[in-house]
Amino acid sequence: MIFQIYSGTTGWQLLGWVMVFGGLILVNEIARRTKAGGMACFFALPAVLTVYFISIYVGAARGAEWALNNQTYVHMNSWFHYAKLYAALAGCIGFMVLKYHWGKLGKSHGFKVFPFVIVAINILIAVVSDFESVVRAGSIAGGWWKSSEGVWLYGGWWNILNGIAGILNILCMTGWWGIYSSKDKKDMLWPDMTWCFILAYDIWNFQYTYLNLPTHSWYCGFALLLAPTVANALWNKGGWIQNRANTLALWCMFAQVFPLFQDASRFTTVSSVYGAGGAAAAFGEAMPTTANPAAQGIISVISIVVNLAVFLVILKRAKQQNKNPYTNEIFTDQKDFKLAMDRAE
Repeated sequence: MIFQIYSGTTGWQLLGWVMVFGGLILVNEIARRTKAGGMACFFALPAVLTVYFISIYVGAARGAEWALNNQTYVHMNSWFHYAKLYAALAGCIGFMVLKYHWGKLGKSHGFKVFPFVIVAINILIAVVSDFESVVRAGSIAGGWWKSSEGVWLYGGWWNILNGIAGILNILCMTGWWGIYSSKDKKDMLWPDMTWCFILAYDIWNFQYTYLNLPTHSWYCGFALLLAPTVANALWNKGGWIQNRANTLALWCMFAQVFPLFQDASRFTTVSSVYGAGGAAAAFGEAMPTTANPAAQGIISVISIVVNLAVFLVILKRAKQQNKNPYTNEIFTDQKDFKLAMDRAE
């Protein structure tokens, strides 16, 4: 086929997707509903894993076989994975501070800008990674390069477009100080982050994973993005950004410890850029002989068009309402906003 997103899926791969999607929905509910759940997920578990990660790298530096052959060390050693994990964790903890009004920070109006700052940092981490792929490819027309984790990536102009879309996505976050705690204290709410932003973010981030994590995007792109979006749409209005941070951090911890679930199991799924070569080409020693970047190019165009459209809508609304869209909320007439505000204390 001229345009195909993945190189093909089997029953096992579909089962893997369902397990990941369902698991993320479940752990998000555990993390958001009680302080104990949040503390276990975002304090206790990361503390144990941090000791584990440090032990692996200390062992590897000393030449220990158990460390050198550890799947986390071999398959998840990119700077990006650790940056994303701890940036997402910072978001989860900061959101809990705001939700529960912990200390001076939790009661400070100024700290309400934290969600914007941490989301912007997370987006910029991905933008840098997108631009890095173009540089390493050596050509905006397209070129293969091998990541530190042994995966062949095909960088090109599509990364540049999606990187720009990511920058636009930051500008699509409005009402920076419009942060609330829900009446039942289960959620931190950002009501002005309605479906407009969520759509733009989901398309941009899916494309980021599709381009730069092509052996993982079936899970960390498709399933991981859909889980918080479904929760926000059906039972947690206004809580999308909290849902997103929770599921992202928990997924990153799982993927960092069990990377072979995605990379070398019956659940492994790769993007269509590898063509008929599939997973063998993605993880092969030799550079793939062909590339099929059709989906990469098309999705990048969609990504930048959608983000630009949402940004222009924001500018138009800001002008009509005579508001600064970042210090004020501008989607107050939308149903999503009203439903979220009904939940706010």
